[in-house]
Amino acid sequence: MLDKVMSNPRHIVGAGYDLITQRYLEFVDSAEQALRRKYLDLLMGSLPDSAHILDLGCGAGTSITQLLAHHFRITGVDISRKQLHMARSKVPEAGFVRADIAHVPFADGVFDAVVAFYSIIHVPRDEHVGLMANVYRVLRPGGILVATMGASDCPDTVEKDWLGVPMFFSHYAGSANVALVQQVGFDIVSAEDEAQLEHGDPVSFRWIVASKPNDNGR
Repeated sequence: MLDKVMSNPRHIVGAGYDLITQRYLEFVDSAEQALRRKYLDLLMGSLPDSAHILDLGCGAGTSITQLLAHHFRITGVDISRKQLHMARSKVPEAGFVRADIAHVPFADGVFDAVVAFYSIIHVPRDEHVGLMANVYRVLRPGGILVATMGASDCPDTVEKDWLGVPMFFSHYAGSANVALVQQVGFDIVSAEDEAQLEHGDPVSFRWIVASKPNDNGR
């Protein structure tokens, strides 16, 4: 039974984050914040205070979620029960849903923006097109996506010791991710490889900002 659980990416991710709830919160909040703030500032500068934002892979109520909730209406989605339990206590003004981020259970066109910081890389990459199509669906016309995706090619893999637990990762290289986002209908605003330090070592991700065309095609 254990082998079956550990061969399922969703079980690996959910169980892993359940075990490192506080550790991951501390990891995120102690990490280099310049990149996160750069893209959050871009997002906040383009949305009204009444905007409704979907936070995919929200985690345990990190400083990112707290900052967004201070300015906007936030709905956070995460697969980890324990991460969400902490998030609800840390960010009580936000709404939270336990679900698979690849299959978000919301109506069409209900969000002004979607953010996905370091979460899509935990979904099997052959599901990324469907995930992006679902994100496109729940965004209103003119809505914004800010997503951290892979900069290099990484087939489905399990890192045996990531913050002390096994963790699943999967993503395409940066150019393939840009093409994937465009494939479902998004217009690319920017797509940059950005490096940050993790455990003292530089790690690069492709940061993508995209918009859903307005009804008039612009």
